[in-house]
Amino acid sequence: MPVTVKDLERAIRAAFPVSHLDIEDQSSGCGSSYAILLVSEAFEGKSTLARHRLINQALKEEISQLHAFSQKSFTPAQYAMHQAKSG
Repeated sequence: MPVTVKDLERAIRAAFPVSHLDIEDQSSGCGSSYAILLVSEAFEGKSTLARHRLINQALKEEISQLHAFSQKSFTPAQYAMHQAKSG
């Protein structure tokens, strides 16, 4: 059974305090490729690599069923700066 946006959202929200979450199915609906943008205070003081490891561990079961998975992770303050730059 393919991984759905709801599956990913449920797993992410169970693992992290979420300030903002975007999940994009990049596989035209077949559920094999996703990109996420996750904003969480849990990332405070952690490097990008440490954040990605946390996300990969939390989504280990889901990621194992995917062809491709990309992620961006921010603290709330970093996301506010990101929004200001791209806004």
